[in-house]
Amino acid sequence: MAHKPELLATASSLEELERLIAAGADAFVIGEARYGMRLAGEFSKDLIAQAVSIAKPKGSRIYVSLNNLMDNEAVETLNDYVAFLAEAGVDAIIFGDPAVLMAARKHAPGIALHWNAEMTSTNYVTANYWGRRGAGRYVLARELNMEQVVETASSTDLETQVQVHGMTNIYHSKRSLVDSYLVHQVDTDRLPRKDKDRGLYVMEAERQDERYPIFEDDNGTHIMSSDDICMLENLHELMEAGITSLKIEGIMKSIEYNEIVVRAYRHVIDAYIADPSGYSFQEEWLDAIRDVQNPDRELSFGFFYKEQVY
Repeated sequence: MAHKPELLATASSLEELERLIAAGADAFVIGEARYGMRLAGEFSKDLIAQAVSIAKPKGSRIYVSLNNLMDNEAVETLNDYVAFLAEAGVDAIIFGDPAVLMAARKHAPGIALHWNAEMTSTNYVTANYWGRRGAGRYVLARELNMEQVVETASSTDLETQVQVHGMTNIYHSKRSLVDSYLVHQVDTDRLPRKDKDRGLYVMEAERQDERYPIFEDDNGTHIMSSDDICMLENLHELMEAGITSLKIEGIMKSIEYNEIVVRAYRHVIDAYIADPSGYSFQEEWLDAIRDVQNPDRELSFGFFYKEQVY
């Protein structure tokens, strides 16, 4: 029998968490901006504890993101924060900085550790390096193509996770670039809000039909992709490769949109697992997503079928 992968989602609120559990999500990435990067929503300690109490009875898992760029101020609070997460019953910590790993070893022994340094997680040697240091899961860079993903998954004993739907980050700076730009404008208050709900975007002069969402938060400036990954049609290739976790990135999407996407991926996963040898993708399974997809944002395969990336 084929291994059933985890369907991982993001949640912007407790309401979205509950609705996506009902839609078929197995696990969630949540957290707060002080420790996690580009989160769908802000979860305080109290909300994290509530998320665990909602998810656990329904068989869903809660992973808290601590994959931010950690400065000295953040490091000083890590021990207490990690201890809280363990006490709250969080299922795993997502980390990129060794400081988080060291805090977890001491204050949350036994908690699962998912290594996610985004664009630097590009090979199985790095995966195994972090595996020897306690990581149980390796989050693959979104810039890898299918051949690289399959090779990495087959060359490590760690769980592997890939993003299969949603927008991706293409640029990050710790600087507040929008603020810096506005300093040079006559009316510096014309864009008082620069958060991810404001609807700001940047364009290239040569490709004005492509709009790249941009926002600022406490972690700096983020520029996001102009399209959305959608691997629904080729999801079986990742399941055949034994990928452990398939992530739907719901940042900057409505609850209704994410609900439809989770249901579609749940259906495809279940259909493949029920009969791998007889599985055949049906085009109409994608219709519900197409119906709610922003016409200005193309559904694409991302880097999965590109010849070379690095």
